[in-house]
Amino acid sequence: EATTIISNQSQINLKSNLASTVAYIIRQHNPNESKSEEYLSIMMHKGALLGLILTLISPAPSTAFAPSRSTNCRSTRLESTPENNANKNFNALLQTTLLSSLLILSPLPSHADGQTKEFKLPPIDRSDQSRCVLNSSKMGQANAARDKLYDLRECSLSGVMGDGYDLSGVIMTKTDVSKASFKEAQFSKGYLRDSNFDGADFTNAIVDRATFKGSSLKGTIFKNAVLTATSFEGADVEGADFTDAYIGDFDIRNLCKNPTLRGENPVTGADTRFSATCP
Repeated sequence: EATTIISNQSQINLKSNLASTVAYIIRQHNPNESKSEEYLSIMMHKGALLGLILTLISPAPSTAFAPSRSTNCRSTRLESTPENNANKNFNALLQTTLLSSLLILSPLPSHADGQTKEFKLPPIDRSDQSRCVLNSSKMGQANAARDKLYDLRECSLSGVMGDGYDLSGVIMTKTDVSKASFKEAQFSKGYLRDSNFDGADFTNAIVDRATFKGSSLKGTIFKNAVLTATSFEGADVEGADFTDAYIGDFDIRNLCKNPTLRGENPVTGADTRFSATCP
């Protein structure tokens, strides 16, 4: 009886070719490269290449088990061999390694809900006399769930105290919250555009998936704040303090490109650019 298995030389060639391919992809990855459309396109092609490799090396039944036939061809049986089991384990390990590489090499950022380019908002309900009041959400900040739209557009709330408040899902446009205190507050999925946050204090706050696009943040304090997937595109951050703030890799690169990232915070004395760990 003859047992059909993948030859040792074939396995060696497979391992060598795949190792060379992975090494080439890693060498081509430059973490300092700009996030241009061309670069993103290149990374997408790399992801497609890795996906193709995963498909090609997927162990088929014939590599895990080898058919053994008798000379009279009246019976067929499947038998597992230690070498085939080793091949199967190697392929599984290689798939896991390549998938991990794909996740690591992918530079695509997560975007805030408020960062949608064409965000259509309903008209302001000016008949609601209690609209311009801070209300902490009681439904949990993860999904910014509320029983109605939390609309603070065009409200004057300068100097307001919002320490510890859950303001997730809040909508602010042309809102004045200058010198407000938002220590340990939560702003998950906050729409914080074209508003005045000058001198506001976000120490230890969680600002997740939010956008400050077009807002003024002069002298604002973000000390030890969590600023995950948060955009400062077009915002004026002169004199802001980002000391010990957690900012995602993609977002910090964009923040470092902001021409207003300069000056010193008038309260803490921290150098703005240095506090954001920008060169």
